[in-house]
Amino acid sequence: MDKSAKTFLHQLLGTPSPTGFEITGQRVWAGYVKAFSDRVESDAYGSAWAVLEGKSPVKLMLEAHADEIGYMVKHVTKEGFIHVDRIGGSDYATARGRKLVFQGDKGPVKGIIGNTAIHIRDRTGGEKAPEVHELYVDVGADSEKDVAKLGLRVGHPAVYADTLEEFGEGRLCGRAIDNRMGGFIIAEVMRRLHKHQAKLPVTVIAANCVQEEIGGYGARMVTYRLQPDVAICLDVTHATDTPGIEKAKHGSVKLGAGPSVTHGTACHPLVVSKIEKVAAKEKIPLQHESSSRYSGTDTDSMYHIRSGTPCALVSLPLRYMHSVVELVDLKDVEHVIQLLTAFAMNLQPDENFAHQL
Repeated sequence: MDKSAKTFLHQLLGTPSPTGFEITGQRVWAGYVKAFSDRVESDAYGSAWAVLEGKSPVKLMLEAHADEIGYMVKHVTKEGFIHVDRIGGSDYATARGRKLVFQGDKGPVKGIIGNTAIHIRDRTGGEKAPEVHELYVDVGADSEKDVAKLGLRVGHPAVYADTLEEFGEGRLCGRAIDNRMGGFIIAEVMRRLHKHQAKLPVTVIAANCVQEEIGGYGARMVTYRLQPDVAICLDVTHATDTPGIEKAKHGSVKLGAGPSVTHGTACHPLVVSKIEKVAAKEKIPLQHESSSRYSGTDTDSMYHIRSGTPCALVSLPLRYMHSVVELVDLKDVEHVIQLLTAFAMNLQPDENFAHQL
């Protein structure tokens, strides 16, 4: 990874972008990818996409989601403490004692999720993790009026204060890797395709969509609007190679063993087959997952739009999802970039993904 890409990655993952409040992060993404695109556009809710014109108007869309989980001010006490609600699937069982950053009217406000010392907690009969409404945040205020002076009110969002850091040998750890790493990857794919634009057989759209964590709504809007001929959704998936995960229930995916492709439901078999052929041709390692009713990703929102969009799901293995210590291997990141780049360069304008009867 070169210096400019690394700087972009750290800036992108360090910029708070909770669901419904993604615009700051989207500006970072758009500012980077515009150098490798013919144009960058956005819609009313903040999904952004970059377009690289190929030799054919046939459109391939590479989609990732821009939002992250977080919290929101629910209530301010007269003593100046803040109660919060979740944005998306925040794991509130691990929240006590962690630092937050609120996005207030006067700029960022630091907070600490209160954690009563173990010495004086009532632990008779065992101890359960608190419910989300039992959490409170200390922002250094002594009254409700003090909180207002900080520029905070009900409805302001917050994310954990943790940022990206290098970890071990060739790995990255931090919050929001789900799925702003996907936004980084599709931007890097555009950078590589831009170098070979004269030979690019189809038009490529890199779409960084909002509101995946609450239902995939941004991807639905963008797919309806842009009408791609074929699409690949890029998200993270659970690496199941840590203790205590039953593979009979959750499948077998290893960190560092390459991207995963999903079979079933929203994933079109012919698009999946094309991915497998490209991976084999380029000697890119590929893992496999199944989905029975739904994939739990933006793919579920994309494939049924209008008369149907042939879609596939490619996933980046990730440990400790929806935590502040999400962990990825840079070998997997590079292999995903290679796979999506090769898919675009090997997609023929007359390729037909319709099932023939």
